[in-house]
Amino acid sequence: MKPCVHRQLYKKLAIFIITLAATLPQKHERQSPAIDAQGHPWWQGAVFYKLYPRSFADSNNDGIGDLNGVTSKLDYLKGLGVDAVWITTCFPAPQVDFGYDISDYEDIDRMYGSLQDFDRLVSEANKRGIRILLDFVANHTSDQHKWFQDSKSSRTSAHRNWYIWRNGKGPNRPPNNWVSTFGLSAWTFDATTQQHYYHYFYPEQPDLNWRNPAVEAAMFDITRFWYKRGVAGFRLDAVDSLFENPNLTDNPFA
Repeated sequence: MKPCVHRQLYKKLAIFIITLAATLPQKHERQSPAIDAQGHPWWQGAVFYKLYPRSFADSNNDGIGDLNGVTSKLDYLKGLGVDAVWITTCFPAPQVDFGYDISDYEDIDRMYGSLQDFDRLVSEANKRGIRILLDFVANHTSDQHKWFQDSKSSRTSAHRNWYIWRNGKGPNRPPNNWVSTFGLSAWTFDATTQQHYYHYFYPEQPDLNWRNPAVEAAMFDITRFWYKRGVAGFRLDAVDSLFENPNLTDNPFA
């Protein structure tokens, strides 16, 4: 599907995430050192716990796990010997793909709580020497994200080139034969602007155009937003899908 791999930008993205975490001032002071007694970065020997907030702990008995539920279990996690908790995506999303269709990167989905609940979680975790990590969904947004809503409004919109738009080969014919990871065509036709947009996942998850420097800058700014709230790092989601073959070459038939 994506034979054109931009390894240099992937490396740049990873280095940026790591170095920014070490240099940005944090909203909450960390209680455990960034370098261990042997001089190694904390994450090299850390025990990570992946946590899906929806099903982990429900603090208000509404049937959905939430951030306050996670906070209530920090002593339990500490007792397990956990050094860092990776919380899977908890941002506002229409939930087409269980939260991996993000409509706002700088907020918490109301089903999980609020930014204040998140701040409290980070603060309480740091008191126990536990770091909090989040998912960084870099490949795509929700089709309900304000960037895509603007992008699809007009071929000349400010965010048009933030996504992958192409003409089809003809009526009812997509630009090429690419198939999404879920088995459907990787292209969806938009009647408003008479072009197709590309999505490696669901049609509701349009791919961002990482060849556009404005996209790169905006996504890096999102990581800064969360680092300033005390996040220790990110798990990078679907970074092997950031780039497409610019020639849109058909995939060979098996």
